[in-house]
Amino acid sequence: MKRIGIVSDTHGMWDEKLEDFFKGCNEIWHAGDIGSIELANTIAAFKPLRAVHGNIDDTKVRKAYPKIQRFNCEDVDVLMTHIAGHPGKYDKKILPILTSTPPAMLICGHSHILRVIYDKKYDFLFINPGAAGESGFHTIRTAIRLTIEGNGFSDLEILEIPKK
Repeated sequence: MKRIGIVSDTHGMWDEKLEDFFKGCNEIWHAGDIGSIELANTIAAFKPLRAVHGNIDDTKVRKAYPKIQRFNCEDVDVLMTHIAGHPGKYDKKILPILTSTPPAMLICGHSHILRVIYDKKYDFLFINPGAAGESGFHTIRTAIRLTIEGNGFSDLEILEIPKK
């Protein structure tokens, strides 16, 4: 059993509220737009970090973290990328993966819109944790944590923090 924290679009911001929310997690997964390699290192010093780079990330972040990660957590096949679209309107660059070898869980960011949807067409859980940073049009900063055990996921919780 693993407790996972999922975050995206921090844009260089990490604070005590996020650390408090993720303190019981075994790993943090960051779906891109980290903001700096220094922030990635801060998160990685706090908890083991799996991350992908986003469109605002510089060359240091892009060298350290790939555009797409596919991995197993317990028995769950996870695909993580920054830009994936959403159920019913996936990005054309990610769609071939979803149609040929769909994961059990797709995690992305970019839109700054929190979405957790079971995609019946491709038979996977879609998660966009929204945006945890201050930059962007969103009015609430968000993050997610959940439990993965075997091939299932449970106990999904959402953190909401008003922007300053």
